[in-house]
Amino acid sequence: MPTIAERRQTFHELHRSGCFAIPNLWDIGSARYLQHLGFKAIATTSAGFAFSRGLPDGAVGRDMMLEHIREIVEATDIPVNADFENGYADDAGELARNVRLCVETGVAGLSIEDNSGRKDRPLYDVDLAAERIRAAREATEDSGTLLVARAECFLVGVTNIDEVIRRLTAYANAGADCLYAPGIRDRDHIAAVVAAVAPKPLNLLIGGAVGLTMSDATALGVRRVSVGGALARAAWGGFMRAAKQLAEDGRFHGFMDAAPHDELQEFFRDDTKRHKH
Repeated sequence: MPTIAERRQTFHELHRSGCFAIPNLWDIGSARYLQHLGFKAIATTSAGFAFSRGLPDGAVGRDMMLEHIREIVEATDIPVNADFENGYADDAGELARNVRLCVETGVAGLSIEDNSGRKDRPLYDVDLAAERIRAAREATEDSGTLLVARAECFLVGVTNIDEVIRRLTAYANAGADCLYAPGIRDRDHIAAVVAAVAPKPLNLLIGGAVGLTMSDATALGVRRVSVGGALARAAWGGFMRAAKQLAEDGRFHGFMDAAPHDELQEFFRDDTKRHKH
């Protein structure tokens, strides 16, 4: 099994050239299966994990999230990027303390967003947001943990691409290793953001069938592609359709697309043996 230092080094190398997919898991089983498929790195999703705990996105506390991140790191052999939301603090100093706790879980990377969680002013002022990224940078510096800075503009209704670029360039200058603006889909917007933050890499969220492929992302200069809560929602979609059909019609046709028990049994039995060795 690679050491934490080796995983962090591998993760940095993945960001230096090309474009790779970094799918988001929500529990140990989904993490192990993604590793089995050959993905070079995986990421947690705050939404996917929250739903698995019967909570809405944003309602998972810091300690519960840290426990989740740690168990994923310990259950897998590949680099893990943590969705660490807004760092569970407004103050830069407190944010830095929380980031250090996240680094201690063994993650290869972690993301910090500029969403304040306030309805009246959902985004931190750009100067404060950049100060927070500087604090997170200082907290990760010695560990080699990759720092991702997120501009949440599109997710809170701020769809001015110039504002997205203003924020991401400020975060790049504050020390972020990778930049991320969830919600951008327009090819011209993606290309503009790639150019603005270059040579630093851009993470693109593709959380649905929006007409973009990995080849498209590569051609646009994107360095990595994540899917957010999409895989978790896909699993929920199958579950909800089957459960609703049983509840409303008393029928079991929704089970037709279910993964075979024997296939899952064989995978987890063999995977457990490999992981122990």
